[in-house]
Amino acid sequence: KPSPAVGWGLGVERVLALLEEGGVTPPAQVPDAYAVVPDAQTLPQVTVVIEQLRAAGVKVMQHAGGKDGQGSMKSQFKKADASGARFALVFGGDELAQGMVALKPLRAGGGEQCLKPLADAAAWGQDLVGGAA
Repeated sequence: KPSPAVGWGLGVERVLALLEEGGVTPPAQVPDAYAVVPDAQTLPQVTVVIEQLRAAGVKVMQHAGGKDGQGSMKSQFKKADASGARFALVFGGDELAQGMVALKPLRAGGGEQCLKPLADAAAWGQDLVGGAA
């Protein structure tokens, strides 16, 4: 039976192949911070904070999870390191109970690990973009 529908397509692979052929390399998109979320039940609360940071201009990446959930802390930290992010935002249960997030530097010169208040994410988020946390 005929069904009403709308279709659209874009040959992204072809565009990327043409760019590569022409020697054009798109700049790497390195996040400012990588969110480490050990407990999937806290995702709604964490998502609100991440969106506040993004609205403040912070590039935040987070593991999307899979069939087994978010993954272990170790695997998330490996992904955080591989992403090139300068900081990890650790949304652990103890930190969230205090209304805080642990800010852990992942690169040399990033300073010491510290706690930041969830309520003021937009304010301290600006420091993540500028490099001083």
